Amino acid sequence: MAADPQPDWLSCLPSSWSYGVTRDGRIFFINEEAKSTTWLHPVTGEAVITGHRKTPDLPTGWEEGYTFEGARCFIK
Repeated sequence: MAADPQPDWLSCLPSSWSYGVTRDGRIFFINEEAKSTTWLHPVTGEAVITGHRKTPDLPTGWEEGYTFEGARCFIK
């Protein structure tokens, strides 16, 4: 299944906001006017969760994920 080319969280960003993606896949938001960043969506106030991902440096059977607040966690 292909990824949505314009997910809901992207289409509702205010005009002065953009987003970025860290090397490990986390979405963050950039306020161009205030020159600041946040893990939380400027409209919903929630972190964008893209799902779990496996990383080569984790022990077998473990995955990395993020809470709704944007905190990194590990799942076995």
